[in-house]
Amino acid sequence: MNKPKHIAIIMDGNGRWATAKGKKRVKGHEAGAEVVRNITEYCAKNEEITRLTLYAFSTENWKRPRLEVEFLMKLLEKYLKQELPNYLKNNIRFEPIGDIRAFSSSLQKTIKHVKEQTKHCDALVQSLALNYGAHNEIVRAFNKLKNKENITEEMLYNALDCKEDVDILIRTGGDKRLSNFLLWQAAYAELFFTDTLWPDFTTKELEKIITKFKKIERRFGGLNNG
Repeated sequence: MNKPKHIAIIMDGNGRWATAKGKKRVKGHEAGAEVVRNITEYCAKNEEITRLTLYAFSTENWKRPRLEVEFLMKLLEKYLKQELPNYLKNNIRFEPIGDIRAFSSSLQKTIKHVKEQTKHCDALVQSLALNYGAHNEIVRAFNKLKNKENITEEMLYNALDCKEDVDILIRTGGDKRLSNFLLWQAAYAELFFTDTLWPDFTTKELEKIITKFKKIERRFGGLNNG
């Protein structure tokens, strides 16, 4: 039976959720942050799950309206500060991926502080993808190896931000695309797309996805025993 060791989620639909309720888009992001907490705590209690990677802010999200981007930056910093006690309580290690150098010095400091304070935790790794794009990640990995000869897959893998293959990749919100998320790591991931908007995504729906995943025959390019 398959084990869902690494779950990755494209959290889509916050803005549409808020608009449908006659609220400002930022209210959708606030509601989405609550779901992040619920899903993370659920995964921390599931011994089969070792890593949860969440697409929080992409390299393309800078194209959004300036006020929305500024709100997202403030929400992220507020979330991390508020979540630190919860990370420690639930034994969750925080590990960001992406290029955080584009963020304010204050936000960078908060990200590094939470990472340092939780580095001993081992129930779950919660990895937020921040200013992340798979193309950017791979380019940065090659730049780390530019003086190396005969680069191997293993060398490149070790130079990536995320060094673990994805088992389950979920996208909420109805769209069916990967949007430049973990393209290398998701080479053999099982993909699940749901129409549920992220603020409405529940642990029960995640449980159903995990149950389906466990029954899938994963061949990784090979043949089954039959």
